[in-house]
Amino acid sequence: MPIQILMPALSPTMTEGKLAKWLKAEGEAVKTGDVIAEIETDKATMEVEAVEEGVLGKILVAEGAEGVAVNATIALLLEEGEDAGALESFKAPAPAAPPSQPAPSPQPDTASSPARTAPAPVSAPPQQPTAPPRQPNTKPSNGQDRVFASPLAKRMASQAGIDLAAISGSGPHGRIIKIDVEKALRGPRPAVAPGVSTPAFEILPTSAAPTLIPHSSIRKVIAERLTAADRDIPQFYLTVDCEIDELLRARAAINGAAPTDKESGKPAYKVSVNDMVIKAAAIAMRQFPAVNASWSAEGIVQYNTIDVSVAVAIEGGLITPIIRNADLKGLAAISAEMKALASRAKAGKLMPEEYQGGGFSVSNLGMFGIKDFTSIVNPPQACILAVAAGEERPVARGGEVVVRSIMSVTLTCDHRVVDGATGAQWLQVFKAMIETPATMLV
Repeated sequence: MPIQILMPALSPTMTEGKLAKWLKAEGEAVKTGDVIAEIETDKATMEVEAVEEGVLGKILVAEGAEGVAVNATIALLLEEGEDAGALESFKAPAPAAPPSQPAPSPQPDTASSPARTAPAPVSAPPQQPTAPPRQPNTKPSNGQDRVFASPLAKRMASQAGIDLAAISGSGPHGRIIKIDVEKALRGPRPAVAPGVSTPAFEILPTSAAPTLIPHSSIRKVIAERLTAADRDIPQFYLTVDCEIDELLRARAAINGAAPTDKESGKPAYKVSVNDMVIKAAAIAMRQFPAVNASWSAEGIVQYNTIDVSVAVAIEGGLITPIIRNADLKGLAAISAEMKALASRAKAGKLMPEEYQGGGFSVSNLGMFGIKDFTSIVNPPQACILAVAAGEERPVARGGEVVVRSIMSVTLTCDHRVVDGATGAQWLQVFKAMIETPATMLV
């Protein structure tokens, strides 16, 4: 009777897959451990090894077939000496449900990590629902015992320091396959094979199933917009270091001169470094309006008012309330408006007109001690400024090393709208105002 080759479950979540390619042709001899096909799962493309020897008698599922259910018969293997006529009378049973397996431990997300590692090939699951009674794991060969195991199972056992002879195989004719080694790792440790060193780490059992947190609407919007921005917008980055000692002294003087509110008894305003960054960015935008623009299929959209969006972290994501006409407002007005917008943003009470629009964005992570970072352009805007923490650093001045407070800022630009020279000139003006804050008043 022909041996069924079944569609394997190559991942715990796999219910169906695509038969990407056959690596053996009908009539070709197949040996145990031969790679016979490539299966495309919801995770990756993996190779499938044969667990029986014979001749590939008939391919039932063609290359490129999609939606092939796990445990469906994809081909028939003739055993040694078996007549090809047995293929005509064979009727494949309905595919059995894939065996339940523990859910995998959550892995770090590599969507944000550029390096991605392809998963190791995984052996096929048992391919004979009506397999003969299980045979012993070892068979005599030239007077010696031989353990029958798939190449992947041998590799896993070797890495874990497990003696294969202590494992009971569940594959055809008692063959040890991947799932058998995994069970051994989760259970009491079998004896270590002679001459095999025990690994320096302990292999722990699979953890509890991960928790699925449904996407909020704002998280979906953030994902869609920033994915499109990173994929479709050619972005480049310009970084400068700004000395902020004068800025900090000016801020202290401004706040020290704030009148006291009669009702609360507190200062009428308290200007932050971020407020001064917004003001400097707005004035630099007025001098270089090319950064206050957006790309469209018909042409460059040039904005006639200077509206600065400011990233504010809220529960489940972030939002960018807007300081309208920021170049025309004083630092006290920007400070009061920014505090009110941030408060409403965190309470979920912003009106659409308070966060929709804007021609330029500022993202400040300085309060978290971040030394430097880059931001993704917030479409349809063409620029976003990433502001890092101010910190004391040694710098060379007049042949001497002195300590100065330095703040690194990085401008991300949509190259379709802003060229490198334009972005650099904008940064020069911004840096000059940050380092000489009195120029913001001119």
